[in-house]
Amino acid sequence: MTAGKLAISQQRSADRYVVAVSGELDIATAAPIEQALQHAEATDARSIILDLSRLDFIDASGVALLVSANARSQADSNRLIVIRPPRHVMRVLVLSAIAHTLPLTD
Repeated sequence: MTAGKLAISQQRSADRYVVAVSGELDIATAAPIEQALQHAEATDARSIILDLSRLDFIDASGVALLVSANARSQADSNRLIVIRPPRHVMRVLVLSAIAHTLPLTD
């Protein structure tokens, strides 16, 4: 799925559900990624992997989306795993003071 400057791919493999995004995560593109995450959360997958490794940009809307997804995950068996974004996007997460709260991995 492509929404504006954001591409989203979703794949279920055994007990893992992967949502991979590339491009820009901002106010104009946040809704489709939110829908993809909620779809993944509605499954019985034991882990939901949000792959941000190809994300070019994130704004406050994207940061809010990550905070919300992480809160839902904490209330639902901590299923969310976030693949670390590129350095320039990671800087936004650090400056927003959410990098230390997200379940980040490489």
